[in-house]
This record gives sequence, C-alpha cells and structure tokens, in this order.
Amino acid sequence: MKATQTLLGFFVLFFAMSCSSDLDFDQVNDLQLQPVVVANLSSFDAPANKFVNNGTEQTISIDTPDVGVFNGSFLKDNLSKAELFFEVDNTINRAFFLQLVFLDNSNAPLFSIPMNIPAYAGATNITTNTQTFVGARLDALKQTKKIAFVVSLLPGPPLTSSSVGNLKLRSSVTAYFDIQ
Repeated sequence: MKATQTLLGFFVLFFAMSCSSDLDFDQVNDLQLQPVVVANLSSFDAPANKFVNNGTEQTISIDTPDVGVFNGSFLKDNLSKAELFFEVDNTINRAFFLQLVFLDNSNAPLFSIPMNIPAYAGATNITTNTQTFVGARLDALKQTKKIAFVVSLLPGPPLTSSSVGNLKLRSSVTAYFDIQ
C-alpha cells in the first residue's frame, strides 16, 4: 500500500511540474477561414406547348423570384469567387437559344449568359454551362437581384399545343469565401 501511495505521489508531482507554455490568445487575430458552400440557384420546367399561343410559336421569358444567395453584407464582404452551373435537359424536338439575364434591384440587366440548346433526337440531350466569377465580374454578380430566362425557338419542325417534351433547367452556385 505504501508503494502505491509513493507511486501515486510521484505521478502527481511529475504532472504538476511538467512543461507548459504561455497561451497566445492573439493567434485568433490570424484566423482565416475559407469555406466553400454549394446551393441551388434556380430551376424551371417548360412543357413544349408553353411555346405555342393560339397556334403561334413564341419566345418565352421566365423570371425567377429574388435570388437571395447574392444578398447581404456577409456575402458582399467575404465572397472571393463564385461558380454558377447550369444544366438544361431538352426533350422537345426543337432547338432553343437560352439567354440568362442577370438583373439588378431596378431590373436593369447587369450581364447575360447565352446557351444554345440542341433539339431532342431520341437520346439524352443535356447541355451544361459553368461560369466562374472573380474580380469585376464577381462584383457584378454580387449586384444581382434576379435572373430572367429568355427562351427563343430556333428554326425546326413546328410546335403545336399537343407537342410533347419539356425544356428543364436546374442550376447551382458554388460560393468560395475568404473570412479573416
């Protein structure tokens, strides 16, 4: 028993006298976080008959609600890069021209992204487009309040109110932050 008490006393003394250094709490000032966040941006699903009005083919415009991902001071102060990904699945036997128009608070266009969508020919028909935003282009993106999608028909077989297929878009944003 005496040996156990002596051994216990030795360990307590050893740990009490072990080396330690002063803590430097100023290191928190050097903290730099660089998180990456992926979020859905917007989507639509337009059936073929939406491009026909009273038997006449038409260009359609699809406005999205406010794009909240670009709002707020945190994003404006800390966003260092953004990548926008767009995927369009066309199952309509017709080619399209898609114009993505980025709008500010007063619905004035800031910039646009064009996409040519080939006609459906019986096989998977997915068109993708990735846009990277840094510097001045990122500053313009940070002013975006809405995205309007303007879809125009390209020459091809006529569409009717009974035409089948859909034009589907889905998109996402990958946001790169630099928080200091």
